[in-house]
Amino acid sequence: MAANAWFETVAEAQRRARRHLPKSVYSALLAGSERGRTYHDNTAAFAELGFAPHVADLPAKRDLATTVMGQQISLPVLISPTGVQAVHPDGEVAMARAAAARGTIMGLSNFAGKPVEEVVAANPQTFFQMYWMGTRETMAGHMERARDAGVKGLIVTLDWTFSHGRDWGSPWIPDRLDLKALARFAPQGLTRPRWLLGFARTGRLPDLTVPNVAEPGRPAPTFFGAYGEWMQTPPPSWEDVRWMREQWDGPFMLKGVSRLDDARRAVDAGATAISVSNHGGNNLDGTPATIRLLPGIARVVGDQAEVLLDGGVRRGGDVVKALALGARAVMIGRASLWGLAANGQAGVENVLDILRNGIDSALLGLGRASIHDLEPGDVLVPPGFTREIGVTGEIGSPRDA
Repeated sequence: MAANAWFETVAEAQRRARRHLPKSVYSALLAGSERGRTYHDNTAAFAELGFAPHVADLPAKRDLATTVMGQQISLPVLISPTGVQAVHPDGEVAMARAAAARGTIMGLSNFAGKPVEEVVAANPQTFFQMYWMGTRETMAGHMERARDAGVKGLIVTLDWTFSHGRDWGSPWIPDRLDLKALARFAPQGLTRPRWLLGFARTGRLPDLTVPNVAEPGRPAPTFFGAYGEWMQTPPPSWEDVRWMREQWDGPFMLKGVSRLDDARRAVDAGATAISVSNHGGNNLDGTPATIRLLPGIARVVGDQAEVLLDGGVRRGGDVVKALALGARAVMIGRASLWGLAANGQAGVENVLDILRNGIDSALLGLGRASIHDLEPGDVLVPPGFTREIGVTGEIGSPRDA
């Protein structure tokens, strides 16, 4: 890594990504939906929380290691699965290598631009993420392929309402980079020559296909082709979730939970882990920030499943706040993508190092020798901060009226 390629905060990684990427590509990373209320609350909510530090008897060494779905990791931060990572020629493979280099898990989307086999080769600690799309037969085939590739766990994402409108406008992303698309995209690309040069060195254009949803013996569909199939697939029932759990006999995470009753049903369906997530604010706008929802969900789930948080994490202190309020670990999406855009694999490692150092610093200030010693009293939670929705009785109880 060049001396001037290092950055000290995730915010700086974001600034560099913005300078490096064509406008539409950078805007696709920001995403969000409708007014952007949830997107902004995910990060703003962390700033409402404070710490209760000590000044003496502080631990000389701090332990950041933990396990998630049976996988030992060196810090409580996972790479969240995100779609086609065309911000860098090596995409998900570079992301996976960075996660492996820093001793953590790679989450791979079935809408990723790199085959699951290549990603697992780069990082054996890979979790494969799936949406409910297509037929049961095709989904069983995707799970079998992931299992054969050696992935260590399955992530099923259910929180998506296909909300497309954004008050600030949506970026133009072509279905494929043909001559017509290249002509339209050229003005943006020419203003970001470093991004174009990175792909030019590989001898290939950004590939907007998704190989992990390809049918055996057939070419990979385009991202939007697969997206269209997803839109046309009827939404799953809890019985469908149980069917997926039965098909996958390993660690099983349900991602996208905001409600207490859904958390209980996820446990009842056999989930190994639950990710408290609102899809990074890309889903139903007006959903509370995930850190506001975390304490209630962690309380009702207890030790029946691991609880993770996804959404708004930008610094190590955010990770510590989430752990103190009940998360086992967090998942990062935009932060890792900004790092990838800013400096490839080294940029993602840089982001993970920033978070690791921030976690360690917060543990020192709080007088905690281990992330497992954190407790709610370490965090100052203002009145009215938390949200609890979907309050029900025991697991398996009927949905609220």
